[in-house]
Amino acid sequence: MSKRVVAITGAARGIGLATAEALAARGMSVAIGDLDGADAEAAAARLPGGGGHAGLELDVTDEGSFARFLDAAAEGLGPLDVLVNNAGIMFVGPLEDAGYRGASKTIDVNVKGVIVGMHLAAPRLRPNGHIVNVVSSSAWIAPPFLAVYSASKHAARGLTDAVRAELRPRGIHVTAVYPGVVQTDLAVGTSAARGGKMIEPREVAEAIAGAIERPRDEVFVPRSLGPVLRLFQAVPPRARRAVARAIKLDELYAGVDPAARREYEERAAGG
Repeated sequence: MSKRVVAITGAARGIGLATAEALAARGMSVAIGDLDGADAEAAAARLPGGGGHAGLELDVTDEGSFARFLDAAAEGLGPLDVLVNNAGIMFVGPLEDAGYRGASKTIDVNVKGVIVGMHLAAPRLRPNGHIVNVVSSSAWIAPPFLAVYSASKHAARGLTDAVRAELRPRGIHVTAVYPGVVQTDLAVGTSAARGGKMIEPREVAEAIAGAIERPRDEVFVPRSLGPVLRLFQAVPPRARRAVARAIKLDELYAGVDPAARREYEERAAGG
């Protein structure tokens, strides 16, 4: 792991920052990309490793911004070994109301950002390079009041699977990471389904680090989530509805207090 160069999107906080810390602790040089360049610089300055990192402004929906980010990372730290597509946003609410308000932005960040990242990183990666896409358990389920976010993650999962097959002959690994509900700003005001628990960002970060050390196609956080999601998708719709009722999936986002999410969603919509 030491001496590798990794670029991480949306990494000034949350899962991205925890991943930057985990990889820097393993000796990797990390380029943190974030909409707020000052926040990215400050986060990079706090990473372990004696300053061999960079914090850079990045808008994942802008191809020019993404290209400049990757080029600056390579110029400052060396040729790129790993890209972690982590940036994402989420709006909660019925599609006819708040759920639609951020639809275009959600697709731009959660889908277009992944497309642009993979498109630009593939030719820049060194031999045996690696792309890690932080997706979501919502790529396997579709809770009501989370329609657009779920759709964006289903799309990200399909993109990851297809591009993995395209890049495998070139020796480039592509990993999809599927966490449950993570305790970050994105999930503020929400909770885990019955029988589950909120996940700490460092748990996802350690899973990402493990996948980079020993590449594999899919990583679930926690690991026990994998069989549950696979089974949920394998059964007929009637059985899925029964399972959803049993774990109260249908109620999970219906009762979220909009006031609890207002600050985050206003920030996500505007920036």
